[in-house]
Amino acid sequence: MLAIIKMIANSITISMVLIILFFPSFQSSPPPPAIAIRSSSFSIITQRTRTTTSSLHHQQFIHFRRSLQQLKNGENSNCSSRKSAPNNPSFVHVAMTLDVQFLRGTIAALHSILQNSLCPENIFFHFIYSDSDSDSAILLQSLIRDIFPFLKFKAYYFNPEIVQNKISSTVRETLEQPLNYARNYLAFLLGPCVERVIYLDSDVILVDDILKLWRTNLDIATVGSPEYCHANFTKYFTPKFWSQKEFFSVFSGRKPCYFNTGVMVIDLVKWRKFGYTQKIERWMEIQRKHRVYDLGSLPPFLLVFAGEIAPINHRWNQHGLGGDNLSGYCRQLHPGPVSLLHWSGKGKPWLRLDSGKPCPLDIIWSQYDLRGPSL
Repeated sequence: MLAIIKMIANSITISMVLIILFFPSFQSSPPPPAIAIRSSSFSIITQRTRTTTSSLHHQQFIHFRRSLQQLKNGENSNCSSRKSAPNNPSFVHVAMTLDVQFLRGTIAALHSILQNSLCPENIFFHFIYSDSDSDSAILLQSLIRDIFPFLKFKAYYFNPEIVQNKISSTVRETLEQPLNYARNYLAFLLGPCVERVIYLDSDVILVDDILKLWRTNLDIATVGSPEYCHANFTKYFTPKFWSQKEFFSVFSGRKPCYFNTGVMVIDLVKWRKFGYTQKIERWMEIQRKHRVYDLGSLPPFLLVFAGEIAPINHRWNQHGLGGDNLSGYCRQLHPGPVSLLHWSGKGKPWLRLDSGKPCPLDIIWSQYDLRGPSL
């Protein structure tokens, strides 16, 4: 047994060494020298189920360490943090959903963004939640504020009824949750003062400065995201879609490629101008009548934007790292440099770590995990 444990440990160590040697961003990803991270610990009640946090049954204590950012020797002269309002032109705007089920992932993602940013005080976060229970909403926001006392953020309520009657059944129940569709409504949730936003899923980790992603040149495009043109694009739609011209003709004059909606840079001004929310909703209505795809919130984005997005370097979405927990399959990194790791797929790193069966890359995620025992 001891020999097996040593073999596994050596395997993980070798994987980490190879990553550090061959992926430049990992070599330059320690916390910025201007920022000191201190930790304390506190507890919050969360849930094993998707019931509201006001329910007393099926709850457990989860402990998080508090990350306190302190600037050394005054503010960085290249950073401007005097205005905390969302309309500060120097801010990098990041939108994420805030959900109890993925809370640990969201906190780790925030931690990674802040640690690898040269100007964390210039990042403004927009959190979207859908729990109508006011106590639950207050609890989640208080949690974020307690873990990251200096974080600039605003929380927005997304009413599930907006999409409840527009969502069709999918291959996985988790893809049917209304909050997955909140990204369709960012242009209206965030308000007109926010003209551009980076949307991120809760199962990502950044190992590079998010400002580089923010500066993406969208040109005439409304959405920017890494494209994967080698992927079999046809598999994202049903045979019925490809057999009827009224459906597949949407791609006429376009060269559509797959892109992952878990990492997007969005021009909200153009989004509002051209009514993309209504276009996405139209495809959701068609889906309910004709079943033109099987996956949840992704295909409508492909139907509206594929072939017309601003391509971003693949380093900004090393996706698919979730692999498949049922078969014990671990995904490896794609060739090339890495700025963002994305555990899309069935397996989440926090679940595998807790089960004692992590994949090698889950060890990287664990470096940003703020869950810890109470002091």
